[in-house]
Amino acid sequence: MRIAFIGGGVMAQAIIAGIKDAGLDASIIVGEPYEAQREKLTNNLSVEATVSNKEAVAGADIVVLAVKPQQLDAVADELKSALKADQTVLSIMAGVKMHSIGLKLGHKKLIRVMPNTPAQIRKGISAWTAADDVDQATLDFVASMLNAIGDELKFGDEKNIDIATALSGSGPGYVFVFIEALTDAGVELGLPVHVARHLASQTVYGSAALQRESGKHPAELRNMVTSPGGTTAAGLAALENGGFRAAIADAVRTAFERGEELASGK
Repeated sequence: MRIAFIGGGVMAQAIIAGIKDAGLDASIIVGEPYEAQREKLTNNLSVEATVSNKEAVAGADIVVLAVKPQQLDAVADELKSALKADQTVLSIMAGVKMHSIGLKLGHKKLIRVMPNTPAQIRKGISAWTAADDVDQATLDFVASMLNAIGDELKFGDEKNIDIATALSGSGPGYVFVFIEALTDAGVELGLPVHVARHLASQTVYGSAALQRESGKHPAELRNMVTSPGGTTAAGLAALENGGFRAAIADAVRTAFERGEELASGK
């Protein structure tokens, strides 16, 4: 499989590294405007890199749009005359719907993916969907590619990608704030900052791993650690009184609504 990345930023690098570490049968080229970034890609990831996006897509089976949404118009103007009908365009741009990408590129074979930042350490989760025009061999390869950077979930309804963008795409930001808040609370009570941060981050990491590996509902695990009249019960009561659940729900809802605004050009 020949893959052309348009843009060589952090997420593109994470996907490329995942492909290579997984030993997938792929040759990779990156269209990247900045010379220093091209040198980094060549030296660190051993891939071809070119300043020309048209050169990058020539002969590619999959073209990955790894640019910011506001760069789409410029990239589309450059690529729409260079793309061939049998090439598949895969977008990792947040909030940009396949319909918009298809119109701007004049293209039908489209895949939309919403990865998240833990992909950098192969612990990500990617929500994705594909147009009916995409062939099965390409779908299978994309699934393998996304599994190389974590887990993947394929959806038939593109709206679920927009919801996943607000939940798992933006979710690491919420989790990092939670770790930061736990750390700050530990420091306030007297722990050294590096100790508090270690306790907080490992607690979040271990708790998530326990839920995944046990398959138990989070509420069941919560009950297992909550003794009547104990410290956890007191802490949970404080979270409830502070509107913790409602704040999380509001964060995801607000992120989703902002994504819809961005998709409409606002």
